[in-house]
Amino acid sequence: MKDKKQDAVLIESFKKGSVLAFEELISKYETRSFNLALRLTKNQEDAEEVLQDVFSTVYKKIGSFEGKSAFSSWLYRIVVNASFMKIRKRNQRPTVAIEDLSPSARQAYVEEDSSLISKSDSFTYRRETREALEGAINKLPAEYRNVFILRDIDGLSNQEVGEILGLTLPAVKSRLHRARLMLRKKLSSYYREYTAELSKSRAEVLGARLVGNAA
Repeated sequence: MKDKKQDAVLIESFKKGSVLAFEELISKYETRSFNLALRLTKNQEDAEEVLQDVFSTVYKKIGSFEGKSAFSSWLYRIVVNASFMKIRKRNQRPTVAIEDLSPSARQAYVEEDSSLISKSDSFTYRRETREALEGAINKLPAEYRNVFILRDIDGLSNQEVGEILGLTLPAVKSRLHRARLMLRKKLSSYYREYTAELSKSRAEVLGARLVGNAA
């Protein structure tokens, strides 16, 4: 609420011609806007161009902001739209690194059984898991992927995601639930395959040791 009031004061000053107010708004939201653009485009150059387009749009269209929603939601909607336009132009698909996920989100999609994974296997497992997760997210249909990125990676509320993407709250919840189910199905299959291969490999090593000891 405090941020919303502060933003309202800055916006009113900006509308009255205060360049300093505009610069303060940019300073406040620049990093978060860039990170969101980077997560969607997965390309630093594209994200930088998106940011320039976004703040140019804000400067020109601030008069249309009526304050019915939070300024941050209005701004992120512009970021998302600009990012999608950039992706379409470059024919790219947004990707997500596992490091961008919150600990709770990572835990929801990847359940690591430490009893099956030795220290010598952990690095390979983490790398393969990261690649599997990134690939699974990137293969989500766009309507589910976008909701997932905004909600579970960028940490926005369901209401904010709905305002940004122009969706009802039930639609956001439905798409997010569907995205999570798709990821769990994909990653649980990967996990089963990986642990099966790991068990097989260890059995072969154990067998070789037993043969060696017998000799």
